[in-house]
Amino acid sequence: MPLGRRAGAGRRRRWRVLAGVLITLSLLAASAVAVVVLQNDYDLREEHVTLRHGDTTLDGVLALPGSGDGPFGLVVFVHGDGPMDATHDTFYRPTWESFARAGYASLSFSKPGVAGSEGNWLDQSMEDRADETLAAVAWARARPDIDGRRIGLWGASQAGWVMPKVAARDARLRFVIAVAPAIDWQRQGRYNLLAELCRDGASDEERAAALHRRETTLRLLRRGASVEEYRSAIKNIEGPEGSGGNEDMTADRWRFIAKNYTSDATADLRAMRGASVLLVLGGHDTNVDVAETERTYRAILPPETLEVRKFPDATHSLVRHDIERSDTALTLTALFAPRALFADGVLTGQRRFLERLGQTERT
Repeated sequence: MPLGRRAGAGRRRRWRVLAGVLITLSLLAASAVAVVVLQNDYDLREEHVTLRHGDTTLDGVLALPGSGDGPFGLVVFVHGDGPMDATHDTFYRPTWESFARAGYASLSFSKPGVAGSEGNWLDQSMEDRADETLAAVAWARARPDIDGRRIGLWGASQAGWVMPKVAARDARLRFVIAVAPAIDWQRQGRYNLLAELCRDGASDEERAAALHRRETTLRLLRRGASVEEYRSAIKNIEGPEGSGGNEDMTADRWRFIAKNYTSDATADLRAMRGASVLLVLGGHDTNVDVAETERTYRAILPPETLEVRKFPDATHSLVRHDIERSDTALTLTALFAPRALFADGVLTGQRRFLERLGQTERT
């Protein structure tokens, strides 16, 4: 009997320890959930909106400042490449909140075929994207809570080919915030290819093979080749990717590239001379040649209307370089501290640009 009592007491102690561990884990989990909820709670009033453009309906978000009736200035978001929804998988929200603190609302629509938007974004040319953006601006000007005199654009990467076209057709645009905007599609493609090869430590042979595939692709595009011709030609090129890589190119993607590969923003940039422009560049950008972009913007736009802000620690997406290069750090930061994703000064720098515009308007 004494042995049985000791054994029973031991089991009870183990159960108490286990229960304590489970309670502790539950509390930690609850704390983690609370942190996630808190860090992803923004001082915004988000309104689901729709835009009828042509034969399609686009779903979007209008993010208003947390308080006040307006009318508010407005930043219309123009996406970069890829199938982006209105929030860019929530990535835009810290920027929206920063703009809201300057008294500005933000408007963003999901690309055609993404989330609740109809259509297919891969069917679009840069002119089509400009038409869509102009429709969004016109929609916003009809709202009483938006100040139609204080509307501008925010756009990244591929938006560099879209925003100047919008400015050429809407002289009332007050400002443009251009984040790592592209200039020339073909030069950007070459820069991006070589930058990634260098980053990955490619050999001279791998570099030569990749450039050969690129030149083959351009020749096919120039003569209007089909995606099947492209796949066949690339498959026959020997290189570090075995059978040549890119055999998974879809017909939609090939059609999109064929429509847009001659894009060059140089001539269209002149249309932005009447707007205040903030050019935002990252020091770790492997997608866009930011040195070429800066030279081109400075050569075309008047110095009194152009502000250039460089963030040495930022990547193409303005995320901190040390975070973006680690999948684990990127995931955890996005979940627990999304505002900390951005390089130092990125959010405040854009907000202050808008605040200075407001001060100029009042004087």
